[in-house]
Amino acid sequence: MHISSLLSRGEPVYSFEFFPPKTEAGDRALLATLAELRPLRPDYVSVTYGAGGSTRDRTVELVGYILNDLGIEAMAHLTCVGASRGELASVLDRLEATGIRNVIALRGDPPAGEAEFEPHPDGLTYANELVALIRAQQRPFCVAAACYPEKHIEAVSFDADLEALQSKVGAGTDFLITQLFFDNRLYFEFVRRAREAGIRIPIVAGIMPITNLSQIERFTQRCGASIPAELHARLEPHRDDPERVEALSIDYAIGQCRELIERGAPGIHFYTLNRSRATRDILTALRR
Repeated sequence: MHISSLLSRGEPVYSFEFFPPKTEAGDRALLATLAELRPLRPDYVSVTYGAGGSTRDRTVELVGYILNDLGIEAMAHLTCVGASRGELASVLDRLEATGIRNVIALRGDPPAGEAEFEPHPDGLTYANELVALIRAQQRPFCVAAACYPEKHIEAVSFDADLEALQSKVGAGTDFLITQLFFDNRLYFEFVRRAREAGIRIPIVAGIMPITNLSQIERFTQRCGASIPAELHARLEPHRDDPERVEALSIDYAIGQCRELIERGAPGIHFYTLNRSRATRDILTALRR
């Protein structure tokens, strides 16, 4: 089923994002997480691609397992990094043969050790080009794309970032998923600007429960997101107590998600970091 069809129902759509592990222990942990979250009946699950496309094959395997073995709708990440047009077409062939009908088209981050994105000589430079490639090949995919309430870290301005988003939407994007954010005002202001710019497709809110304060500080610094001062002050005294940090962040995220849904967000996409407890507790509270 196309995720755009789920978003057209008029009910909140809840989804989880995972990344392909690189070790056998990681595989076992992810399978355990999937088993724990499956009873929550997510509307769909997405699987990331890995830096530089390093987990391309595992991504295809995982989305196939989630769709065909677990019976949960699945979406594959697809990036431009390190791939020719032919290689991208080959991945799409495999996804299509597996039964996958949903992809999120991303430019992708530079591989580790590289400061700037460098396109493959026969590849693509921007996400809008990847969306256009999928559409030109008349693939049977629902296509998502990313958006950034605090703008993409490489964008020179909010206006430039919005123009880039318009090009992705114009190329044939069906819905958008935001980068993580912790201040709902950023989301609502972003949606207002997007609507004024003529963007009418659904904009799903991306939420990451905080399980480790130092980790999320590094993560937000790299991607250009921010942690509200009030939330940071609440968590800082418990920096060395992960269980307390997680408990406080779960309460915060429940309130954040409730407000988003009440004020019209079409869905919540949870960045799980392959963990189950926080996401499970948040979604259980939202569905009560």
